[in-house]
Amino acid sequence: MRILHTADWHIGQTLNNWSREHEHRVFLESLRDLILSERVDALLVAGDVFDGINPSGEAQRLLYGAIADFLRANPRLQIVMTAGNHDPAQRLEAPEAVLAALGVHVIGTLRQGPEGVDMDRHLIPLRNRIGEIRAHVLAVPFLRAADLPGLQLGATGEAEPAVTAAARALHLTMTEVATARANGFPLLAMGHLTCAGGLESEGAERRILIGGEHAVPPDIFPPALSYVALGHLHRPQSLDAGRVRYSGSPFPLSAAEIAYEHGVTLLDLDEGFAPRHIPVPRPVAMHRLPARGAAPLAEIAAALAAMNLSPDTPRNAQPFVYLSLLADRPVTQIRAEAEALIEALPVRLAGLSIIRPEVAAATDAPPPSLSETTPEDLFIAAFQQAHGQEPGSSHLAAFRDAMSEV
Repeated sequence: MRILHTADWHIGQTLNNWSREHEHRVFLESLRDLILSERVDALLVAGDVFDGINPSGEAQRLLYGAIADFLRANPRLQIVMTAGNHDPAQRLEAPEAVLAALGVHVIGTLRQGPEGVDMDRHLIPLRNRIGEIRAHVLAVPFLRAADLPGLQLGATGEAEPAVTAAARALHLTMTEVATARANGFPLLAMGHLTCAGGLESEGAERRILIGGEHAVPPDIFPPALSYVALGHLHRPQSLDAGRVRYSGSPFPLSAAEIAYEHGVTLLDLDEGFAPRHIPVPRPVAMHRLPARGAAPLAEIAAALAAMNLSPDTPRNAQPFVYLSLLADRPVTQIRAEAEALIEALPVRLAGLSIIRPEVAAATDAPPPSLSETTPEDLFIAAFQQAHGQEPGSSHLAAFRDAMSEV
């Protein structure tokens, strides 16, 4: 039996107001081809299917059209899809009755009653291509504070933080019930959270905070779980010797992800639970110029010229570029020249930062200690780094108003 794990599609995402629909369409077609070529029996989608809580009609059509394509490629395919922190959980569940009849299980919320979690809904048997049960998956969506029984925020003197303890207790209880029901078949689980030790992508993933905590240790997942398919972190990576894994996003969703080898994860139960990363071709190129630091506009222009860009590339397939420019003359002049340069080329601007030389040089120095600076100085430095100029009086006034509320 073969199981494919993927997550963090973020359908509907835009980048500097550019649609990513073409990239999502190409990825979903590649995924359909993989389902066919790798003889996949079950597809696990571990959250952040959509990029926001109000997906457009186009985004929803893209998702349901892809599901139809997957089932045409393999009519016996089972799909288990859980909600992430970006997803509209109840909207994702809305067509559940129709999808369930097609072998598609959509779990947007943790359903609990007086006797605890509804295991009839959350424990899903997985069958091989001849219809035999070979495993069960414990489908757990993104958890909110209300989902964690016994959570006591602010409690002191405990062995571990309150959120970690509550998440551990919830997963232990569900796993014990699942083990009793699984009749000796392997147990897998799905989740959408940050595990301590996982490498985050700067500026890409929203930090999930419950009671001031944003990460839990991977050992909250009991050893009885043979594999834990996670979403939320966009870098493909394994924890706990591969038992706990993030499949990663399908293509770069931000500049921090440019260097990642994006793809999906395949499990072949006939060979155990060792995850195999399958790279997925990048639908559209993405570049950061320069690769590190900042450079004068002339150097950026030369680098763009060396790319041998094709003017015949359709607009929705043109490369994305992030530019980081040195402010060697007035910022407004540099910005206008950079935008004119980009407009004349078959590329799309994903982001533009203009950094003064003294700020660029300071990034190589160790950061000051809190005793050597003030919050306002840090704000000014961050504003300069982000915008290439000092904050105005209105910005400083807004910052001071915010500080007065702390």
